[in-house]
Amino acid sequence: MDALEAIRKRRSVRKYTGEAIPREDLETIVDAGRLAATGGNRQPWDFIVVTDGGMIDQLKVAAGWMDKAGAIIAVVMDPTSRWWIEDGSAAIENILIACTALGYGSCWLEGWTLRHENEFKVFLGVPEELRLLTLIPIGVPAEWPSKEKKPLSEVLHWETYTG
Repeated sequence: MDALEAIRKRRSVRKYTGEAIPREDLETIVDAGRLAATGGNRQPWDFIVVTDGGMIDQLKVAAGWMDKAGAIIAVVMDPTSRWWIEDGSAAIENILIACTALGYGSCWLEGWTLRHENEFKVFLGVPEELRLLTLIPIGVPAEWPSKEKKPLSEVLHWETYTG
């Protein structure tokens, strides 16, 4: 699947089959995140891949539907970088698109992760000075959502907002 097709197809998938994801695919997905653009090329991130079912059970407090994920990627950021949120967001989007391109479903859980950030950091061994930006559950989709996006004609403006 090419990049534009993956972008068009990408949706937040919250139902998985529970099948394992090959390590090679997980490395490819994380590598896509690693290659994202960053302010000043700081690359202020680390990624923790969780595949152990017991650990996934501990993380699913953020969202119960994660229990059948084949993996969860924790995106850890260095907040001393001026653009850590933007940089992390770029890495996350690359990860989501890579998942789609490889046929996996994924979902960005930033808001739910934030509520449990401190306990997840302890559980995952994340140093205190770093931030856990999000958890990204990944899995073989049990179903693929078909919600439509707004048409381009509703969101595209030329030269000015009213143009």
